[in-house]
Amino acid sequence: MSLEIKVPTVGESITEVTLSQWLKQDGDYVEMDENIAELESDKATFELPAEKAGILRIIAQEGDTLEIGAVVCTIEEGEAPAGGSAPAAAPAAEASSTAAPAAAAKDEDPDSYAAGTASPAAAKILREKGIDPSTIKGTGKDGRITKEDAEKAQPVAKAAAPAAKPAAAPAATVAPVAGSRNERREKLSSLRKTIAKRLVAVKNETAMLTTFNEVNMQPIMDLRAKYKDTFKEKFGIGLGFMSFFTKAVTTALAEWPAVNARIEDNEIVYSDFADVSIAVSAPKGLVVPVIRNADAMSLEQIEKAIATLAGKARDNKLTIDEMTGGTFTITNGGVFGSMMSTPIINAPQSAILGMHNIIQRPIAENGQVVIRPMMYIALSYDHRIIDGRESVSFLVRVKQLLEDPARLLLGV
Repeated sequence: MSLEIKVPTVGESITEVTLSQWLKQDGDYVEMDENIAELESDKATFELPAEKAGILRIIAQEGDTLEIGAVVCTIEEGEAPAGGSAPAAAPAAEASSTAAPAAAAKDEDPDSYAAGTASPAAAKILREKGIDPSTIKGTGKDGRITKEDAEKAQPVAKAAAPAAKPAAAPAATVAPVAGSRNERREKLSSLRKTIAKRLVAVKNETAMLTTFNEVNMQPIMDLRAKYKDTFKEKFGIGLGFMSFFTKAVTTALAEWPAVNARIEDNEIVYSDFADVSIAVSAPKGLVVPVIRNADAMSLEQIEKAIATLAGKARDNKLTIDEMTGGTFTITNGGVFGSMMSTPIINAPQSAILGMHNIIQRPIAENGQVVIRPMMYIALSYDHRIIDGRESVSFLVRVKQLLEDPARLLLGV
């Protein structure tokens, strides 16, 4: 008796998911509660566990978009293989004729399935490319063709049939074009589609404006250089720039609450707490995990929270709760070399702070030209709720706190 494994309900607003990756192969023996696939919604990636032990039979393919409740696979009754080898398939039914039963028996044989045969995901890719699997040398177990093999495979041009009659004159030769001109198409993931929709909606539905300032990073760099070893020895984590920025932002938000507010229907909602979203570039797109109650945290607690969330983002382990509910966002394009940008608001929030790279630049200081490590910072905000005075004053306050980090500790 087989059990159908269906797409579970993962949130009230989520109606469909994308099957991003199979963690097990068709025909594998799986244990109960063992993760067998990764599903991706428009908000997060989560794993699909086996609801019983048995033999996995794959129905949905990688890249398929599935509605909640759709059947992903089935699990048949079966015994765990001895010594970790692949389970032997049930013997084929006795043949009543010759050709069809023989073919069926071959399909049921795991050895013939593995040797030179494509995995379900690889077979789909090869079909789309029009490539015969028999022409591909697999690198998987027992010569099985993996998804990576299929992605690397290129169609082999067929030799042209000889002409019936010799041409009267030789055809003009076309000089070969240097370099590859291949194209490939990939289906938009649910996460990428949601990112696109949200960003376009923000541009169209908010009165977004950006104000800029610059920060002399020398005081923070001196402070880090002096205490970074002691900080790491005591707290077990490095002291980075993001914790200083987060602390400065939460202090400024308390003084300019409109920057921490949002519009809901015909009301302005003010938050007396600061849940700071940190933009992180993950393998499948930009995500913004949230540091809850960042205003009540120390530098050490902020650093640890950032490290935890960033690690989950890289491993696609963030939950929906960890990515929703922020009141303000910080994004750091400087890690990629960005000198200046206008970040887009993370709706329904009303403002976002953009950090950029640190460049040694000449500035005037006490009437003298000196070289200092400078960073441009940008605040994009919704002008419907935040006025120019509030936005500029907020950014000036952040600059003041960063250039005199002792204020962060003294609260002045």
